[in-house]
Amino acid sequence: MSGRVGHRKRLICVTPANIRESHLYVTGHTDFFPADCFGPASAKDGSGKPIQLEVAGLADRVSTDIPTDAKTGRPRRFFRKRAWVKEFFAKHGIKPGDTVCIERLGPRRFRVSPFEAKDQRECPSTFAFDAEPEGDGPRVIELFAGCGGMALGFKRAGFRSVLANEWDRDACDSLRANVTDRVLNCAIQEIERFPDADVVAGGPPCQGFSNLGERVPNDPRNQLWRHYFRCLEQVRPAVFVLENVPPLLKSAEYQEMRRVAEQLGYRVEGRVLNAADYGVPQTRKRAIVIGSRIGEPSFPMPTHVDPAKRNLMNQHLPAWKTVRDAIGHVPLEPTGMNWHIGRNPTPMSIRRYKCIPAGGNRWNLPRALTPDCWIRKTEGGTDLFGRLWWDRPSVTIRTEFYKPEKGRYLHPVAHRPITHLEASLLQSFPEDFVFCGKKIKVGIQIGNAVPPVLAEAIAEHVAEMLGAARVPQLRIKTVG
Repeated sequence: MSGRVGHRKRLICVTPANIRESHLYVTGHTDFFPADCFGPASAKDGSGKPIQLEVAGLADRVSTDIPTDAKTGRPRRFFRKRAWVKEFFAKHGIKPGDTVCIERLGPRRFRVSPFEAKDQRECPSTFAFDAEPEGDGPRVIELFAGCGGMALGFKRAGFRSVLANEWDRDACDSLRANVTDRVLNCAIQEIERFPDADVVAGGPPCQGFSNLGERVPNDPRNQLWRHYFRCLEQVRPAVFVLENVPPLLKSAEYQEMRRVAEQLGYRVEGRVLNAADYGVPQTRKRAIVIGSRIGEPSFPMPTHVDPAKRNLMNQHLPAWKTVRDAIGHVPLEPTGMNWHIGRNPTPMSIRRYKCIPAGGNRWNLPRALTPDCWIRKTEGGTDLFGRLWWDRPSVTIRTEFYKPEKGRYLHPVAHRPITHLEASLLQSFPEDFVFCGKKIKVGIQIGNAVPPVLAEAIAEHVAEMLGAARVPQLRIKTVG
């Protein structure tokens, strides 16, 4: 959970030990509870100030604190009172891998309830980790794979996917429909053993680092990168690729990531890459971290150039791809086919759309059509209610691209926001890519994806690194 949601809810994955011992691990979530609820290890020596738990399915409220370790003084992993946990598990049929939600209701009141069952997320078919995928290209594991933007790029570059892991069920369906059937639909915490691979790639959740909204230093999703590095420790790939938002590179978490990677024998470098420099019709900037056990990490050279920045060194490169290049052939009126679907705007919205010229934004609205909140907001927001230019790349495509009030998402000439199809093309997905799920979920898949064309450029460069190092010799894992 990130931002304000992270202050209200936390999700806990139930382990076999939780079932066996009748407790819930709260490690990584101690910041969620009031500081005075932690008490001495022994109740005889006192206890912390109790918190109240309203447990779904149980008639009585639970009053408990969280004990500390007698030696270290740090919080233990579970609530002091645990008898209720067994009853809660039995009441809801909780099994290992299921997810439990703890929601804050007040300063000292919390609700505990089931969130999602593992059997709703698992692959319908048996997954054989030890079976080699077909082909002879280098092997890649994709973690936090989303709908497959990164995975598709690596596939195009000749890599064989040995495992793609993703939590969201609809995104996993998209992965299977387009990239690979070697998909595990589960939390990364549930994977005990990873298959051998030459490369590990993926983007741990970035909400805690994002410039949008409120940053949450203790956001538990920030800590999911530790499971990414658990995979590195087990598999010891020759190269890893980690993708995130640019603020990651200035965070304390990144310094810790570097330290852990270097302890595992990797040389590490992180850079911010602009997707437009690699043929994506979008000025999307992402932090790319590359770790290598086969020499100094390096990055692909740009394949395209900003026309305004041509010089003797880059004049041979083609210009950035534009919105026209990506969606100029798409019918102006949404057809309802292949995700070329529109909203149902109100007459007022259409009047507002018609006031925005190419490259314009909310400042072009006459006062009579401007919402009061925008009248009061006299600074910032230059992309809000903005219209794209035909002959420039698009701005960053986010998950709510179909809402022009969220950014520069009006079509260059049509009086409407861009459609799902157009957003996916601006993300450099092929037109025949099959997205699975409902409208909102597909929007999230598109907005969160790594542009496949950017991923392909990175993957091709990684393949060159592997080839230069004769990576097959590295498939015998080292120790230490």
